[in-house]
Amino acid sequence: MAFLNRAFQLPILSLLVLFNVASASRQLSGGDSTLDSPMAFQYHKGPLLAGKVSVNLIWYGSFTPAQRAIVSDFISSLSSSSSPSKSSSPSVASWWSSIDKYYKLVGTSRRKLSLSLSLAKQIIDEEYSLGKSLTSDQIKELASKGEQSYAVNVVLTAADVAVEGFCMSSCGSHGSSKAGSSSSKRFAYIWVGNSETQCPGQCAWPFHQPIYGPQSPPLVAPNGDVGMDGLVINLAGLLAGTATNPFGNGFFQGPKEAPLEAASACPGIYGPGSYPGYAGDLLTDPTTGASYNARGIDGREYLLPALFDPSTSSCSTLI
Repeated sequence: MAFLNRAFQLPILSLLVLFNVASASRQLSGGDSTLDSPMAFQYHKGPLLAGKVSVNLIWYGSFTPAQRAIVSDFISSLSSSSSPSKSSSPSVASWWSSIDKYYKLVGTSRRKLSLSLSLAKQIIDEEYSLGKSLTSDQIKELASKGEQSYAVNVVLTAADVAVEGFCMSSCGSHGSSKAGSSSSKRFAYIWVGNSETQCPGQCAWPFHQPIYGPQSPPLVAPNGDVGMDGLVINLAGLLAGTATNPFGNGFFQGPKEAPLEAASACPGIYGPGSYPGYAGDLLTDPTTGASYNARGIDGREYLLPALFDPSTSSCSTLI
């Protein structure tokens, strides 16, 4: 199977439908909760990630302990066993559980599929072992440092690291690569960059003023870090795409080379009433004034993207 790299498109560009860096046919009506395309969101008969899968975080470059905690707490919050109490809903775990709808479509009465993610290893490379300008192949090289069986390896690049295509065509991507010397086994990986200094108006909206389209005041980031809160949005969307389309033949709409997946099919939508330049009606922290739509472990707040609901053929938000 040829290597596939599916990018998490710059949300503002996709949202406004000014142009699409991957495919002109991949257009959505801004702010609408349904897909506006003659090509249906389809299952292409390939495998989904299933079973107990570990998530390994590979930190490339300089991140503070507080920044690493934002992401590691998010991954830990995906598990229902670590979700907050009912009084703390809506929860990150509830958002992630909506992925189950895809698995029910694929499974049978005799063979039920499910996915359970858990935080595993964290690998820290603060020495910039491959330099501060990385190619896609070097991202794969970094991803290979994590476990390659029943795992998703997540490469996170620091704000001062340039990555091929970053800020020009994508905010992150996911793909698969050969597992060791095996010619048949593959492992899934994700890459996301911290856009704080390079392109926050593209990859950290709505926590930064957008560079295109309708201008509205940026929202307050729930963890007080525009770059990392934006990174979590992109990571969440890529995790959904990795689960439901890990090897390029799962659930997606449009061309295989530039597919719309579970989250990328719903750009710029975070709450009810969203439209171009407006993320939707969100929850507001009474102390910090931060906007969010999900709570994780220890009450940590996050903003997570809408996901395409295959049962209703529409974009569904957590709140």
